[in-house]
Amino acid sequence: MINKNLVFLEDKWDKDYSSTLAEPERLRYRSNLLGSDLRITNFGGGNTSSKIEMEDILSDTFVDVLWVKGSGGDLGSIKRNGFATLYMDKFTALDKKYKGVKDEDEMLEFYPLCTFGLNPSPASIDTPLHGMIPYKNVDHMHPDWAIAIAASANGQQLLKEFNKEFGYHLVWLPWQRPGYQLGTMLKDVIYKNPKAEGAILGSHGLINWNDDHYGCYRLTLEIIDSMGEFVVSRIKNTDDKIFGGQKYQKLENRKWVAEQILPTIRGYIGKEKFVIGSYIDLPEVLRFVNSNDGEKLAFMGTSCPDHFIRTKVRPMYINWNPQSDDINKLRSAIAEAFRKYEVDYKNYYENNKEEDSPAVRGLKPTVVLVPGVGMFSFGKNKKESRITGEFYVNAIHVIEGATSMNTGKIDKGIEPERICNNYVSLSPNESFRIEYWALEEAKIKRQPKEKESARKIAIVIGGGSGIGREFCLKLASEGAQVAVADIDFKAAAETVNQLHDINGLESAFAVEINITDRQSVKEAYNKVIIEYGGLDILINTAAVFIPPDKDGKTYNDETWAKTFKINITSNYILIEEFAEIIKNQNTYGTVLLTSSANAVVPKSGSEPYDISKAAINHLIRELAIRYSPMLRINGVSPATVIEGSKMFPRDRVISSLAKYQIKFDNNKDTESLRKKLAEFYAQRTLLNKEVRPIDIVEAGYHLISEKSNRTTGHIIPVDGGLKEAFLR
Repeated sequence: MINKNLVFLEDKWDKDYSSTLAEPERLRYRSNLLGSDLRITNFGGGNTSSKIEMEDILSDTFVDVLWVKGSGGDLGSIKRNGFATLYMDKFTALDKKYKGVKDEDEMLEFYPLCTFGLNPSPASIDTPLHGMIPYKNVDHMHPDWAIAIAASANGQQLLKEFNKEFGYHLVWLPWQRPGYQLGTMLKDVIYKNPKAEGAILGSHGLINWNDDHYGCYRLTLEIIDSMGEFVVSRIKNTDDKIFGGQKYQKLENRKWVAEQILPTIRGYIGKEKFVIGSYIDLPEVLRFVNSNDGEKLAFMGTSCPDHFIRTKVRPMYINWNPQSDDINKLRSAIAEAFRKYEVDYKNYYENNKEEDSPAVRGLKPTVVLVPGVGMFSFGKNKKESRITGEFYVNAIHVIEGATSMNTGKIDKGIEPERICNNYVSLSPNESFRIEYWALEEAKIKRQPKEKESARKIAIVIGGGSGIGREFCLKLASEGAQVAVADIDFKAAAETVNQLHDINGLESAFAVEINITDRQSVKEAYNKVIIEYGGLDILINTAAVFIPPDKDGKTYNDETWAKTFKINITSNYILIEEFAEIIKNQNTYGTVLLTSSANAVVPKSGSEPYDISKAAINHLIRELAIRYSPMLRINGVSPATVIEGSKMFPRDRVISSLAKYQIKFDNNKDTESLRKKLAEFYAQRTLLNKEVRPIDIVEAGYHLISEKSNRTTGHIIPVDGGLKEAFLR
């Protein structure tokens, strides 16, 4: 440890707090601090460990136990139960079982036999990196600055310069796939270099060690911070020559372009299985996609194994001139890029697969780069798509650092075909061995079954209250990404907060919409596209009921016009604009509109509302024909729903009670009066039950789900058995 002043990173260690913690909790604390900064390690990447003396209840003796981050965990959020625990003596004895690098994957089967206690957390493939190091505490991180050195053609020379400049004794290990063999290589290099406080793993990352928790944490910060100084100074010296200099300029209207093409790209990628998208136009991303060497560097692929587990072996680069080509040429360029990517990826798979290789996981990219516009990333949900994008931003930082440190000298053993402007990628075979590793395949298969609406994007109009809010809750609980749309943005935000508490911060977002204004509808849809990548489900629960004039029977012209505009015309606008998005995606969409039992029950005192709902019924049938087979359009027809409805303010409740000659006390609170009216409506039905928002939602969800994928143009009544609404 050099005890340097930190330039980029912050020492967040609280010595008073840490002194109150047991050793396992101190490891957890150290891990959380390291994982809280993406400059130190990416989400889910890196691992930490500590060798702790624990009491063995079987032998009544104290034994050394290796605590190491379990498989699939994330340092920033890991809890104590996220660490695997292994008897050190048993783990050390595994050395006798090791046959050699060709059989190293078999070693993973022995790790469960070394488990200390009843610990279900599985040991990761990186366990040997920690177990074989003769120090109590080990941090293995994936900072971009370290990987930039590790992925440079002159990396070993750069490490010597770094050690000399900052006074470290870091050692270099050439690329070796993570596992038991890499652990043995590390053990040997430490034995030969007793002064070494850490190592750079070629094309991989940084690992360092110390016997003290804080000493290890501080050393990790100091090494990474020093590497930041080392790399950033080289980047500044390179300046406008980064990535070979700029070929294109960023578009000022790039967000608009992204809105136009994101559904198209999502449709290509999600042809077999839907995906969720993210859009990133960070300065470094734009600098990369607009550069002279951007396409060539992108094709080289990423280096760090943690990166291309999510980004695949390489992203897809769209060959398009943002300064001279129009949007139609961009669409053509996208189609051509997908054709080429699929051919290249199929060849990559076929040329590198082995007898026991897992089946190809689709021929589509997860990252798409567009000059002038930025980057699009995709995953099974918003979190995965965002993280995938973050990983490629990490890769861009690595490439930026490596290319800025080009001295024209190349380390021994580096194949020229793997080098582009000093950046070194893994060979296609090594990349394949990571991407299609049997151990990674097993991890994928252990993932829980996806929920029914997973990978789908829904917009719920009127999601701020009542039936709309219940629809949002249902969709999010079934795995959908939900846009909560309402003219009352505050109400929509309240629903979103509720969804976040239950389903996580990226499950939903709020958007303001005026459904009678086509431009407002387009803008709301575009916000969903930028947030999630497209649209699959449209639900409208918004409507208006305007009571008659004071005589209780007549309506003025404005009431008729407003009711029809909100209850009928707006639904046409919503569906027409929705259909354009589905067309651009080249997928199938689902629409659900909300009708009413009033659509078929003639009565007095609500004519504009009732007739508008009758029109909704026929609009469903007409548009189901017009937009088939691209859209399935159905509806639900509830009886009066009072619970949670904004359509029953106090004055309407009192008016309805008087209309039906129901005795009531005008001094009672509004909720009591609403309950009295709801009970009256319930008694009019065959089932004598109040119709609640959740009842409408369950029926409606059935219609938008795959269970009803052969149903369109129909309306399901949910009215408790209102015989007056029986169709005849």
